[in-house]
Amino acid sequence: MINRTLVRALVTSAVLAVGLALAGCNTDEISLANNAKANQPVPAKLVAEMAEKDMDLQSPMLVRLFKQEAELEVWKQTRSGKFALLKTYPICRWSGDLGPKVKEGDRQAPEGFYAITPAQMNPKSAYYLSFNTGFPNAFDKSLGRTGSELMVHGDCSSRGCYAMTDEQIAEIYSLGRESFFGGQRSFQFAAFPFRMTPVNMAKHRSNPNMPFWKMIKQGYDHFEVTRQEPKVEFCEQKYVFDPAAPAGSTKPLAFSAAAKCPAYTIPQEIADAVAEKQRQDDAKTNELIAKGTPVAMRRPDIDGGMNKVFASKIPEGSTGLSEPDVPGMQSAALARAPGTIPPHVNPPKPNIAPSSASLFAAASEEPVVAVTPNTRVASASSEGGFFSNLAKKVGIGGSSETTATTPAPMPVAKPKAVTASKPAAAPAAKPAPTPADAKLATARPPLKPTMSDAPASSGGSLSGAAAVVPANSFDARFTAVR
Repeated sequence: MINRTLVRALVTSAVLAVGLALAGCNTDEISLANNAKANQPVPAKLVAEMAEKDMDLQSPMLVRLFKQEAELEVWKQTRSGKFALLKTYPICRWSGDLGPKVKEGDRQAPEGFYAITPAQMNPKSAYYLSFNTGFPNAFDKSLGRTGSELMVHGDCSSRGCYAMTDEQIAEIYSLGRESFFGGQRSFQFAAFPFRMTPVNMAKHRSNPNMPFWKMIKQGYDHFEVTRQEPKVEFCEQKYVFDPAAPAGSTKPLAFSAAAKCPAYTIPQEIADAVAEKQRQDDAKTNELIAKGTPVAMRRPDIDGGMNKVFASKIPEGSTGLSEPDVPGMQSAALARAPGTIPPHVNPPKPNIAPSSASLFAAASEEPVVAVTPNTRVASASSEGGFFSNLAKKVGIGGSSETTATTPAPMPVAKPKAVTASKPAAAPAAKPAPTPADAKLATARPPLKPTMSDAPASSGGSLSGAAAVVPANSFDARFTAVR
C-alpha cells in the first residue's frame, strides 16, 4: 500500500510538472489538483469492507444500475480476479420512463453498456460531482439516437440523468478515482430498466422495448455467470458480448456498429453457461406467464422514479416508476437517509387531473416536476476533467463538456376541449451560465459528511464504443504511464 501511494504521488507530481513546464503556472489547473470535493478519501468503513471482501482499494471497479429498483451497484475486483458486490446505493431521482434514451430532450435516462474514462469524471460539476455516462455509444449512434451530457451526479435533481445525494456521489466518485490511480483505463457502466429476472421479464413481456432488453440481458447474463466484466462490441446495430477470433484466425477482429459482423466465436465455457442460464430463465418466465402473472401497467404520465428510502422522507412522496411503491414505505421511513435531501426535490407524480371538475383548475396548478428558482439539473461543467483540461491548456487535445440547460416544467393536464394526444410545445431553453456563474456553482456546495455510517447492501473498457478520449490525448498518455 505504501509503494502504491508513493507511485501515485510520483506520477501525479510528474504530470503536474510536465503541465507547468509546458504551460507555465496555471492556478486554475493547480486548484483542480487540490479540489477538496474530488479528493475526499474513501470512507474508512468502506475501506474496511473492501479488506473483508478481499478487495484492494485501487482494484478495478464496475457499476450496474437499475431504474425500476432505483439502485446503483458498485462492484470491485477481488484478489481472485472476479468481481464482487461492494455496495448498493439507492438512487434519489431518475427521470423519464423505462426504456432507452432515443433523442435529445426526451427526458430519458440511458440504458445499455458504456465505458467511463478519467476524462468523463467532472470534479467541477455544478451538481457537486459527476461523471458522464458516455451516451451515445456506437450502438446508439448507429440507430440515430441523440443526446448529450447524460450524467450520474449529486443534488437529487434529474432531467435525463441519474441523481444521487451529494454524499453518495462523493463516495462513488472517490471509488472511481482510486481505480483509475490503480491503473484501470475505464470502468464499465451498465444501466438496465430493472433486474433482468424471470419475474420482471414476465411482467414487462408486452413492453415494446422488450427486444432491446433481451439483447442487453445477454450482457447481464455474461456478467452473472462469469463475474467478469463482459467485453462489449457492436455490429449490425446490435450488442455483441465477449467475442473472440475463430480458431486459426490470424487477423484481429474489427467491429463497426453499422457494418456486418465479422466472423467470431464466444469462449465455449462462457457460451455454455450463458445458454444454460437463459434456458432456465426462459422456462421460468414462460411458467410465470402461464400462471397469469399480470402485465406491468405502463405509466408514461409519470416522470421517472426514486428509491423508497428517499420517497418516504418527502411530503406526499412517491416512488413513481420505481418499485416497490407502497410495500416497505413504512420501514423505509424509519431508515436513515443516505445523504442530504435538498429542499427542491420533488417526487414523481402522475400528470392527470383526478376528476373532470378539476380539469380547469389543474391548468393553473404547479407542474408535476416543479422547478424552483434554485433547482439545478443534470450537467457537466464546461471545465471537464483535470487531465483533459490540462491537455487542452497545453494544446495536446481532449474532449469538452457543456452545461445542460434548466429543465422545462412538465405539461399540466388540459381541459376536455383540448385534444389529449396533442403534445405540448417545449419552452425555449435558458442560456448556459456565464463563467462567473460556473465558479459560483462550483464554490456553492459545501463538503458533506461521509457515508461511512450508511448501511451497505450485501449481496475493460467498452470495445467498439465511440472513442471519448482521442488516442493521442493527454489522458491516454497519462494512463500509459501508469
